[in-house]
Amino acid sequence: MGLCAHFATAVAVAFAMLTGPAAAAGLKLHVPSPDWRDQIVYFVLTDRFADGEPRNNDQGAGEYGAGERDRYNGGDLQGLRQRLAYIRGLGATAVWITPPVANQWLAPGGVDAVHNAAHNAAHNAGYHGYWAENFMQVDRHLGNLADYRALSHALHTQGMFLVQDIVLNHTGDYFHYDGRWSAANPALGYTAHSLTRPVPRPSQRPFDRNDPRDPAQRALAIYHWTPDVSDYTDPHQELNFQMSGLDDLNTENPLVRQALRRSYGHWIRKVGVDAFRIDTAFYVPRDFLADFLHARDPSAPGIARVARHTGRRQFHVFGEGFGIDKPFDDRQARKIDGYMRPANGQPLLPGMLNFLLYGALGDAFARGRPTTELAHRITRMMQIHARPHLMPSFVDNHDVDRFLAGGSVAGLRQALLAMMTLPGIPVIYYGTEQGFTEQRAAMFAAGFGAGGRDHYDMQAPLYRDIARMAALRKAHRVFSRGRPTVLQANAAQPGVLAWSMAGAKASVKDTTLVILNTAESDHLADLATQWPPGTVLEGLHGLDAKPGRLVVGAHGRLMLRLPPRSGRVWRVTPKRAPVAAGLARISLDPLPSERVEDDFSVTGSVTGKLTHSAQGMQHLLLVVDGDLAAATPISPAADGRWQARVDTSAMADPELRHTLTAWAEGQAASTTRTFQINRPWRLVADVTDPAGDDTGPSGLSRAYTYPTDPSYGANRQMDLRGVKVFSAGGALRLDLQMHSVSSSWNPANGFDHVAFTVFIELPGREGGARVMPLQDASLPDGMRWHLRLRAGGWSNALFEADGASASAEGRPVTPGASIRVDAASQTVSLTVPAAALGKGATLSGARVYVTTWDYDGGYRALGTEAQPFAMGGGAAGQPKVMDASAVIVLP
Repeated sequence: MGLCAHFATAVAVAFAMLTGPAAAAGLKLHVPSPDWRDQIVYFVLTDRFADGEPRNNDQGAGEYGAGERDRYNGGDLQGLRQRLAYIRGLGATAVWITPPVANQWLAPGGVDAVHNAAHNAAHNAGYHGYWAENFMQVDRHLGNLADYRALSHALHTQGMFLVQDIVLNHTGDYFHYDGRWSAANPALGYTAHSLTRPVPRPSQRPFDRNDPRDPAQRALAIYHWTPDVSDYTDPHQELNFQMSGLDDLNTENPLVRQALRRSYGHWIRKVGVDAFRIDTAFYVPRDFLADFLHARDPSAPGIARVARHTGRRQFHVFGEGFGIDKPFDDRQARKIDGYMRPANGQPLLPGMLNFLLYGALGDAFARGRPTTELAHRITRMMQIHARPHLMPSFVDNHDVDRFLAGGSVAGLRQALLAMMTLPGIPVIYYGTEQGFTEQRAAMFAAGFGAGGRDHYDMQAPLYRDIARMAALRKAHRVFSRGRPTVLQANAAQPGVLAWSMAGAKASVKDTTLVILNTAESDHLADLATQWPPGTVLEGLHGLDAKPGRLVVGAHGRLMLRLPPRSGRVWRVTPKRAPVAAGLARISLDPLPSERVEDDFSVTGSVTGKLTHSAQGMQHLLLVVDGDLAAATPISPAADGRWQARVDTSAMADPELRHTLTAWAEGQAASTTRTFQINRPWRLVADVTDPAGDDTGPSGLSRAYTYPTDPSYGANRQMDLRGVKVFSAGGALRLDLQMHSVSSSWNPANGFDHVAFTVFIELPGREGGARVMPLQDASLPDGMRWHLRLRAGGWSNALFEADGASASAEGRPVTPGASIRVDAASQTVSLTVPAAALGKGATLSGARVYVTTWDYDGGYRALGTEAQPFAMGGGAAGQPKVMDASAVIVLP
């Protein structure tokens, strides 16, 4: 839309605001709610998406910096409206924006140091929208109320919907405690941030009543007046303390509840918002959420009531509950589900973000974990949650690593296809369709991480992939309404994952089949379906090409070869085709034991006739864990008996259950047998590391210091005390002994406030790299790495050196490492599977180097003075290494 058209719309909106609802008829602000199950949401960090009005970029407080990671970059509501055709072309039906409300523009301290560039760089700006100073005003960087209403009108006229991110737990950071805090005397240790911009305290009543030194304000109790959370596992701190310095609202207070209902009801009435996403839902009491939605207060009714008054009968509200379960665990799933269950007779939130599925998708498609883990999550998702179809699902967002920061494009395509064909509301994070790897990069040329060019290419491969997947989902409602049944998963390694999706009536014509192969080699799909023999399946979608038809075989069995990293979708039809009579039957004898310690032999027989290939070879293979590339050819004797040897050299984990199948392609297969390996780990290196040397590299003029956030405390989580290296069956395990292991932020991987970067040089392999990506350093002792593992509380990524540089991590590798934590012994164990190291490769002469730092969407910053989440004692460009082992040479 041009400037003239924008001006005309703005004038129309402004006139409507002055003359009342009747004159606003030209704006389509209020529309009936859609069926949210059928929506596809595009999530934008507004400041980073599109700059439609450059004149609002710089408000003169030192908060703006074009191209800077932690400053306002210029994206706004007008720019978003101008790019709706791009979003709609992707297949999205709704746009979710980060909070548009007036924000604290620069974190405390940054305002005081506007003229000190080095110091100011350590402080973040509120470009993201989560540091509110007024919940009822549009932030001036984004535009004004007229711009917001124009966006709503444009969305609704195109059949799309508006989702607003909201914050109920806190405002910005206008005060802190200096360590002398007392619950009985909240004035003790209280310090106000008097130079905060644009105002010294929130401008909205009653949130401006934030000084407990004033008896009248203290009596109002608008805030909890507490210090920062130091332990997120403590429910009291979670609900009442400050999160990262953000001032915690007393949401038990009726005045606060009323003000928040009034504030967010305002956006529904005045703008026509269609849904809310609630930030940090875990940090407010559950009964507050019921009040927020359903309160009967005539002066400030619950927002569900406000929405119904505007004609929205299904106003959607979904919360953020950051919780990821370990494989086959459901504790976080049940906690998240608790926010969608009734409380005190009132229903709570209609939906919650599906963080559990997010974690499992990343494990399966980015890290190459056994697909049975994702299969379990799919099954439990349907069992635990009453309304899984209303839970937004995602593969990445603004608070976690981009998928492509540790996964491959092939893996991302599979993860997106899985999300689009499973229950839940798919959410596409802006830039995913353009292959972004940086968490909060900008789409427009002048923004951070944009490389000086715009990123709105509607012909980009991932853009076109997502558009095709969105069309598939829209054309077949079974994906948004049906229930999945897992038909096959690999318990030992990457491989096949298959599920059927059946509608409510469970009729054949309302059923689809989805099959993915997460491995880097051909794998065998062997499905026991409930469909009659001869049932015809028609191809609907393939990641690379539409698949051909399938015919269900005898006994409902369906077998096919799947290419690496493939994803295919079929529709079950009522059609029938003849089922070829089997010419041969294959048997696999029971195993002497399901627990083995080394290679072993198996036997079986073939009765009847096997056909031959064009090369004259019989198509009989012994397939281990579905991997056809590693299958062993079998030559039966004249009497049909056969024997084969099973190679277990690449197997080490005693908990994994492996499978064996004898298979003749297109003809027959045996019963599947299972076994587990019981191979001991052998200690090959034991290196101690000095205590207390977690102060950065030696030889620097100053020692590095830890971040100042209370959750770090004096725990020295980055102090490495020793490294033990073990090998078993070609796999490598590192037991990292630490000064302490903390988990105060409930990290998915069991530890936080430290990230390990492990470099492995493999003997006899050419190439490699000396650079330590993103750490401003190079490897010592002439070492060159071939594999690099980055493992933190929420990230786990393995890379090869191809393409690595100071700013690029290299090529993602699967299967990735596994992580285990023994808090009692302060040990973190990292296991790199043999498949990643090169099956059969010797580790004698390999070199290993371990470093510690911290990571959150990137290695944490280093400056002269420590900040809440940045290291001190150094300067930008110095090595991001807090502690490091010696270079360990394996015998």
